[in-house]
Amino acid sequence: MTEMQHSTATSRVKRRHLVGGAALGMLASAIGGLAGGMALGQGATLPQQKPSGKRRFADKTIIVTGGTSGIGRAAALMFAAEGGRVVFCGRNVERGARVEEEIKAGGGNASFVRADVRNEAEVKALVDKTIDLHGRLDVAFNNAGISIEKPLHQYSAAEFDDVINTDLRGVFLSMKYQIPHMLQNGGSIVVTSSSNAIATTANRSAYSAAKRGLVGMVQAAALEYAQYGIRINTLIPGTTDTPFIRRLAGMENLPDAAWHVAIAQWAKTHVPGMQRVASAEEVAAFALMLASDDHPYATGGQFIIDGGKTAQAG
Repeated sequence: MTEMQHSTATSRVKRRHLVGGAALGMLASAIGGLAGGMALGQGATLPQQKPSGKRRFADKTIIVTGGTSGIGRAAALMFAAEGGRVVFCGRNVERGARVEEEIKAGGGNASFVRADVRNEAEVKALVDKTIDLHGRLDVAFNNAGISIEKPLHQYSAAEFDDVINTDLRGVFLSMKYQIPHMLQNGGSIVVTSSSNAIATTANRSAYSAAKRGLVGMVQAAALEYAQYGIRINTLIPGTTDTPFIRRLAGMENLPDAAWHVAIAQWAKTHVPGMQRVASAEEVAAFALMLASDDHPYATGGQFIIDGGKTAQAG
């Protein structure tokens, strides 16, 4: 090992030690606030969302994108628990298989299809597979998303494109192939945006642009397809406890207890109102309400569930 390699390796060890030790408070401030289908975990201290006990999706077919973890996983479980036939996608085959097994073990109907929403052919194949399996499509929860955080001038064009292609173009592709199967019988589409579409912070220019773009796209599409009985709405979550931010922060290996303490402390000063993050199940339950027939007059709307974050920012 050269002297330079040794120095680099040593610095990495020091960074890992710092993450695992006294720097939790500083790190919590650094990673704070990413919202909207993403993550910040507070673990067992969060209120537990109970199953609704309803059967609002009995005999309905649902597609969920980004369904292998976080809000998407929670929604897939809830849709199935309410009688829905769930077809969900993600890029991680192992996680997808686990979620499918979990749903089936609970008596639900679920099929995992490996698909990347950036790839048009794979999105089309996901929808085609859904129709092959169940003959119709009633509900779509277009939830898949990513983020890359850095000052705007430091993005490569490829990085910026990756966020836009996943978070915005991926929803366009999903709706492009879903809507034709809803034109005859109607349907409901819910799109996951983010509170960063309303009030954001530094280093999120790509993410905020994509999530704000979703709001405009949903508004236009809602007007285009209302005559066909298709409702399209935007879900705007605040900071939500999913695995994504933990991975983004490079803290997968931090003990759960330490992570939960750090995030709970962060939320007390960074989430106005509730002073906590949301659970994935809380946000998923809100998405199911929007997707259901409970509110048939709601379309083209932006529905915020953020614990008060944007109330103060506004």
